[in-house]
Amino acid sequence: MFCSISGTTPEDPVISSKTGHLYERSLITKALQETGECPVTKTPMTLEDLLPVKSSTTVKPRTTAAASIPGLLSIFHNEWDALMLETHELRVDLHGTRQELSHALYQHDAACRVISRLMKERDEAREALANARAAGPSAAPGKRGPSSDAAEVDGDAAGDGKKQRSGVPPEAIDAMTAKSKELSKARKKREISSTLASPEDVGKMEVGTTAPCHATKAKGIRAIRVNPSNADEVATGGADGSLALFDAAKGKRGALMTGHKKAVTDVAFAGDAILTSSADKTVKIWRGGAEVAAVAGVHEGEVVAVSAHPMNAYAVSIGGDGAWAFMDVGAAECLSVQRDGAEYTCGGFHPDGLILGTGAADSSVKIWDVKTSKVAAKVEGHVGAVTSMSFSENGYYLATCAQDGVKLWDLRKLKNFKSVEAAGVKCVRFDLSGHYLAVGGADACVHNVKAEWEVVKRWEASKAPVNALEFAADAKALYAGCGDHNLRVIA
Repeated sequence: MFCSISGTTPEDPVISSKTGHLYERSLITKALQETGECPVTKTPMTLEDLLPVKSSTTVKPRTTAAASIPGLLSIFHNEWDALMLETHELRVDLHGTRQELSHALYQHDAACRVISRLMKERDEAREALANARAAGPSAAPGKRGPSSDAAEVDGDAAGDGKKQRSGVPPEAIDAMTAKSKELSKARKKREISSTLASPEDVGKMEVGTTAPCHATKAKGIRAIRVNPSNADEVATGGADGSLALFDAAKGKRGALMTGHKKAVTDVAFAGDAILTSSADKTVKIWRGGAEVAAVAGVHEGEVVAVSAHPMNAYAVSIGGDGAWAFMDVGAAECLSVQRDGAEYTCGGFHPDGLILGTGAADSSVKIWDVKTSKVAAKVEGHVGAVTSMSFSENGYYLATCAQDGVKLWDLRKLKNFKSVEAAGVKCVRFDLSGHYLAVGGADACVHNVKAEWEVVKRWEASKAPVNALEFAADAKALYAGCGDHNLRVIA
């Protein structure tokens, strides 16, 4: 007698009074609880239709190798060899880790010594400058001596970060306008990729790779971005202040860069540079796996978002202090700062690069004209702080989320045309084709934009909440950052 489901001899056999098939009790019970029908004939059936079959206890035969003493000795010998090999590999890894730790401690000690020496030299130079100013003669009226020049330069350097800069430079405006026209013209001729994942493909995706990208002490991944120039390179920003680069082709983390003192809140690619914003009030620029510059002193509070312009030459940083700053990426310099007192929580560039969106703690969403640095429109309707926003690739739609769920706005009419109620939503993200919208919070789900925004698939989050989502090229996969240090690949 064999089970109709597993094809093996059942240990607890039951027979169906409706179909006459024999099953293993545990297997048919689970099948009936899930489908309510016979898995073989698809006939509706319940647990009451099962009748126990009295039979002798079956004993599963041993394999040929385990049927004799030499065979057992051979099995034990193979297990012992595998155990010794694993032990050797662990010892080699431990030795390598100890060497890396020793090298890191040596570098840390050397860095501390260099910093201490530089601080001592700085203090001595300041003291010498103060003595020189006190001993030097006063400048004649109408003239400025070297001392006054030095004082002015020193004062400008100290106050440059807080100084109000207003207005985007004209040359930047001209370049962005030309780029916007180029993008708009190309968008009209753009064709949807033939390899774009279909709704059926998205519906079949499951959580696959779970890659540790940050230190285990990290309390979540706050931001994820895919490199537009290399779809296999995925950057993640951790709550531990580190920036990690995940190699999608190999399925594991590559470089890990540290530099921020607090959590990384957002990540953006700008050509060969990676920009990160942080709760430590700074924006850092990375190239080749190392920090090359930092923009500090612009924001007086947490920098909640950073967004690169489509040209990759400029970027904006958005702060919780109610300011957004326009920056030159190559020069690592802030060119313009706008403050309106709002407590910003998220933001980013429109795909054309001439519009900037900001979300605030007062539940408002503002659309800025970057050329004039003025508010072009303001929409309201959320309950609670706006936690995330995303522009669709065609530039027509804007998705925002807050504690009351997701709202979709038509930027042509400045009207909320659809709302999705969901508690605890943390992030929203359109894919590059504009066909799908990912929403993360207590779980992760994907909506089909072209099918009345219906839910295509929903995945449970083992380490909720889902803080960040990002689509791979052609929506073939979805990257999710949750409340731990692991990057989850849904494919």
